[in-house]
Amino acid sequence: MKVSGSKAQISGARLAGFLAVASFLANSLMAQQDGAPELTARASESIGRGLKYMLSVQQKDGSLCRAEKQGEGKYAVGITSLGLMAFMANGHFPGSGLYAEPLDRAKDWLVEHARNRPDGFLGATMYEHGLATLALSEMWGMTRDRADDDAIQEALEKAVDVILRSQNPDGGGWRYQPVSQNMQDTSVTAMVFIALASAKQAGIMVPDVATKRVVRYLEGAWDPEQGGFSYAPLGSKRQVTAACSAGGCYAAQLAGQRDTEMVSAAIRFLKKTGAGKSGGYYYYTHYYAVQAMVQAGDREYAEWYPLIRDALIAKQSKDGSWGAGHETPMAVITLSTPHRYIPIYQR
Repeated sequence: MKVSGSKAQISGARLAGFLAVASFLANSLMAQQDGAPELTARASESIGRGLKYMLSVQQKDGSLCRAEKQGEGKYAVGITSLGLMAFMANGHFPGSGLYAEPLDRAKDWLVEHARNRPDGFLGATMYEHGLATLALSEMWGMTRDRADDDAIQEALEKAVDVILRSQNPDGGGWRYQPVSQNMQDTSVTAMVFIALASAKQAGIMVPDVATKRVVRYLEGAWDPEQGGFSYAPLGSKRQVTAACSAGGCYAAQLAGQRDTEMVSAAIRFLKKTGAGKSGGYYYYTHYYAVQAMVQAGDREYAEWYPLIRDALIAKQSKDGSWGAGHETPMAVITLSTPHRYIPIYQR
């Protein structure tokens, strides 16, 4: 299936991105007037240390990860994609500003990886593929070089094509490999659909049926009694978890289910679990949960963000990291939520 986008389509969808720096000042003032929590000096300092750590481990090839995360199956694609998102969440984009050169190299590494994969599959798993698709989508239209923009568009279109053709036609979800089959889980489905929603927002054509299938999957994974989402709709792994509830809730909101009981119950479940806690997969959980609270409204976000902000600051290591893999960029993205520079993280 050929997926197409155009500069005409992207111009409207990315207007907020191009004007992010200017609009942030106005948004910050309005948020402060509404009593919404914004960045504290400690949070800004923590973010800065996290960004510097990611630059300190950047490889000569441009990837934003430690050397042991390189190689087949070591998740360099996912970690680099998250790293790019962490910088973009703070208004730093490839080709411009303070980190223009290292971010350009990271962008080039990701685009080159895509160029070397004619099948369009990025990384070793569909989870990584979702992260890479999300990074490409949010970079598209934000580079200064037209050739770069065209290369990103080509990679993004192929990546979206992989997502669409590997969606389970009956169950509506995805599993770890890009094949349409009966196996599917909430963790991969949430990440892949968030990337798909970002691509659609950017101007890539995404059929409505793909979203309808995701809603059907999420309805099957939702537990009305507990309020949260399970790892899988059926079988022995139908155990509600904070991580799946956060990811499932955010995906459901992006799928147009904001005003449903399914989403409201998931928000209640997350609040009962508590910010700063997760019961496993801590950074994944809070990466999704804070965005779910943004989508839920100012009140939910205002109650949630200060708690996870302070919990993350307390967890940061002396070298500025939260861990050697996905943990650091996910923590930075979570702390950076008030900026709202990235369209998919806006309400």
